Amino acid sequence: MKQIEVVGKAESDTKPVKGYNANRSRSATKTDTDLKDTPQSVTVVTQDVIKDQSIQSISDAVRYVPGVTASQGEGNRDALNFRGAGVSTGDFYLDGVRDDVQTYRDLYNTDRIEVLRGSNAMIFGRGGSGGVINRVSKEAGWDPVRELSVTYGAYDQKRATIDVGNGINDVAAFRLNAVYEDADSYRDGVNLERFGITPTLTIKPTDSTKIVLSAEYFKDKRIGDRGMPSIGSGFKNRPYDIGDHSTFFGNARLSPNETETKAFNAMIEHAFDNGITIRNRTRYADYDKYYQNVFASSSVNSSNNVSIGGYLDDTQRQNLFNQTDITYDLKAGGFEHRLLAGMELGRQDTDNYRAVPTAPASESLGSVNAENPNYIGSPSFNKLSRNRKSEATITSFYVQDQIILSPKWELVLGLRHDKFAVDYTNLPTATSNTISKFNSTDNKVSPRAGLIFKPVDNLSLYASYSQTYAPRAGDQITDLSQANAGLSPEKFINHEIGAKLDVMPELSVTAAIYKLERQNVLIQSPESGINTLVDGQETHGVELGLTGKLTDKWSIFGGYAYQDGEITKQQGLNSSNSRILKGAELGQTPHTFSVWNRYDFNETWGAALGVVSRSEMYATTPTASQSTVLPGYTRVDAAIYGKFSKNLRLQVNLENLTNKEYALSAHNNNNIVPGSPLTGRATLIYNF
Repeated sequence: MKQIEVVGKAESDTKPVKGYNANRSRSATKTDTDLKDTPQSVTVVTQDVIKDQSIQSISDAVRYVPGVTASQGEGNRDALNFRGAGVSTGDFYLDGVRDDVQTYRDLYNTDRIEVLRGSNAMIFGRGGSGGVINRVSKEAGWDPVRELSVTYGAYDQKRATIDVGNGINDVAAFRLNAVYEDADSYRDGVNLERFGITPTLTIKPTDSTKIVLSAEYFKDKRIGDRGMPSIGSGFKNRPYDIGDHSTFFGNARLSPNETETKAFNAMIEHAFDNGITIRNRTRYADYDKYYQNVFASSSVNSSNNVSIGGYLDDTQRQNLFNQTDITYDLKAGGFEHRLLAGMELGRQDTDNYRAVPTAPASESLGSVNAENPNYIGSPSFNKLSRNRKSEATITSFYVQDQIILSPKWELVLGLRHDKFAVDYTNLPTATSNTISKFNSTDNKVSPRAGLIFKPVDNLSLYASYSQTYAPRAGDQITDLSQANAGLSPEKFINHEIGAKLDVMPELSVTAAIYKLERQNVLIQSPESGINTLVDGQETHGVELGLTGKLTDKWSIFGGYAYQDGEITKQQGLNSSNSRILKGAELGQTPHTFSVWNRYDFNETWGAALGVVSRSEMYATTPTASQSTVLPGYTRVDAAIYGKFSKNLRLQVNLENLTNKEYALSAHNNNNIVPGSPLTGRATLIYNF
């Protein structure tokens, strides 16, 4: 018999996803699964999208992702709102492991970003009420990498990254990623400086065994920018003088932020001959965060004055997580099964204190005139107003079965049990010499179910149900109180139906309709002061996504989101005027439309055009007497690409071509960041 040898181009082990469209993901199911077989909304921001858009942050990365809104995060951290579930700073993961400190994340060592929408504690544990962000790290491999990137941009932005790696021998490969950036801002007195380095080692002693080891040191120093206040004291206030992009309210010099991250990661995977695969991940991370700010703490009143507040905050956190997953493919009962069983063990130790000025011994620093809002005082932040520590331990067990019922029908069933225990201590402050200790333990079972129907090979229709919970200790495990310790966690339930269509091998269209419910919301009665649990809110929405190539030369990435969120039961706060009324529209739940197009004219030149549009939205859920509305806007971006040789490329990215005046993000009614005017950056990329 004549033997025929077929040779194909090998997939790169250092760039596993090419182009704008990713077909597979491990994060949504903890198994390597085609996205069409995943009963959940998932958008993957690939490496090519990150580079083409010159994405600088997590907020930039979700700009073209439907159903996700970037918040301000008090100018010192990544903060996102998924499907109106509330602004979260804890739903961040790295390679599927929790990475939840309040900080800004650089993408220098990120291969791609997976944005998962919908509650799903079965995979991620607590939190993830409306979705999560999972960064997939760059990994050492045997496909050589040699890339130096240098950027110079408006406001004296200077940034350099290097990505180098190759095989050491047949068994081991090494990779190193590093970044340095120094930049000013369109905002007066605002700047940043950051440095990061991540070495990675991959070891494959056999074809069945893989070990990946990495470490990271990252330091970020910046001025915390909490933006502008609103004007007025009633309903539907507007941002103050949004046309002045640069004015800093408060004092930039007195608003330093600094975060230092030291982390170690290890992954060991082994595939046995009997079809069982074991994967273990360990992550240890030590976070040191300090920030101080002097900022606008009220709206601008009728006398054109605005209150100024200030404080200092320091957090030390150590995270240690270990995950073990066992998968087994088998046939039983006439069906094909992919079984998953896993365990997660974790510990998070957090120390946090806050200090206010000795005079006036509160966060209030007086007021300034809004026409000249620079605070010129010299407060000394040395009076402790908060001093606390927490020790959280997590023990989780989970099982999942992905069942192929027939060529057209698939079923995903999963269940997770979490034991989440927090020991909480209030330490002495300036007003109290006592030490109070209390604890809280939650034992929660979180189900997930999804049914998939594939009428043809390139189309899947699905329906899913999933839920998650949020402990009373909050995102950062630092705000538990004695009164709340015994109360049930908040509960989030996601109902979703959707469709995923591969129009062509490199072009995918997705659609989802969902209802997200929030239950067990904690409120305090204005009359009695007693905390009670009530049903809270609902968000209904539609999400559409488009990623991939329309032609060999035309790449596209974008989406549309319609969100309708409201309070389903009146929530009392501390007065009748501050009550959140039934039917109130949820804050930061706009309708969004965004689309990014890149067209390559020939092998040398290409260009891109992007449009980002957002409807008006409340800065936060309005009360009976006050709210602030951020006007809607449409922004146009563009880029030009030149490939001058095999090794040398240049791209120029321009943002806000029409110099649109708009409000970019908010933390609350009176901390609103104006968007940047027309700006740009040029990046030179050299492969050697």
